[in-house]
Amino acid sequence: MSISRVEIVTSMSKMDDLRIELSKIGVTGMTVLQALGCGVQKGAMEYAMEKNKIMEMLPKQMIILIVPTEKVAEIEDVVKKCLYTGHIGDGKIFVSEVTDVIRVRTGEDGADALT
Repeated sequence: MSISRVEIVTSMSKMDDLRIELSKIGVTGMTVLQALGCGVQKGAMEYAMEKNKIMEMLPKQMIILIVPTEKVAEIEDVVKKCLYTGHIGDGKIFVSEVTDVIRVRTGEDGADALT
């Protein structure tokens, strides 16, 4: 079984809804980090896009999931539906391959370490 890492960067206000929706589809674990950042708009709100010449760091949440690769498409769909507002700052989803997972306590690795 292949394993993927899904990283979701979004605004602070979206965390609870996202956590609930991911739980409903069987996601059993996540790591959440508070971060500062900005995207292409340099942290500007839609009404102030031309004004920002210097990047403005905005508070964000980064959610990290390590999941079986076959669940990634379902997770992406849920995240997109949950985060979408149609406005700047809805977020980004990054997906990458994980070569191994090791549970330190038991020594289990691969998919066994995820369950």
